[in-house]
Amino acid sequence: MDPIVEVVAVVLGFVGWVMVGVCIPHRHWRTSTVDGSVITTSTIYENLWMSCATDSTGVHNCREFPSLLALSGYVQASRALMITSIVLGTFGLLAGLIGIQCSKAGGDNLVLKGRIAGTGGVFFLLQGLCTMVAVSWYAFNITQEFFDPFYPGIRYEIGEGLYIGWCSSVLALAGGACLTCSCRAGATEEKYTPYQVRGTVYSGPGPARSVGASTYGRNAYV
Repeated sequence: MDPIVEVVAVVLGFVGWVMVGVCIPHRHWRTSTVDGSVITTSTIYENLWMSCATDSTGVHNCREFPSLLALSGYVQASRALMITSIVLGTFGLLAGLIGIQCSKAGGDNLVLKGRIAGTGGVFFLLQGLCTMVAVSWYAFNITQEFFDPFYPGIRYEIGEGLYIGWCSSVLALAGGACLTCSCRAGATEEKYTPYQVRGTVYSGPGPARSVGASTYGRNAYV
């Protein structure tokens, strides 16, 4: 594979990994809706770790969720998936930097470097899948509660943090796919060279004259 493609793949994976780090602490995973409200005195927004409120004067007040076990199951699962995602992205970034052809860290063995790069691509793919599942599952519950006419609680809309997570997963999947394909870049094809035979040539009387390596094709031998 072209080394430029590998570098672009690592850059995509790196940007996706950074965006996961931005997405996890982002406060606006969901924001209370103003649909149907004539007067809005406060806005509530939440993420995986805390719930915040801001009033019309701009004063913010945040509190962390007091109990992990008291949270909804999808929030706990999203936490685990996002943490797993950033860990997988870290391994993918390290493997990608070692495995690309322009890196000197993995030596000159292209086969080994290709396998390391392919492993990094798999890590990036897993990172993208974990992030995609986490944010999509969270968004599904937001929309389900929003359109449920019998839901008694506060209705929320999708926040900015989820869009960052979706962009992160797309970049990680794209970079991982390119790096996974690069695992074949270092595979060396066996080359069959024609037979080379060293012999002597007699041209009449006198000593035999030695010639260099004569090249014969395979069909020359019976």
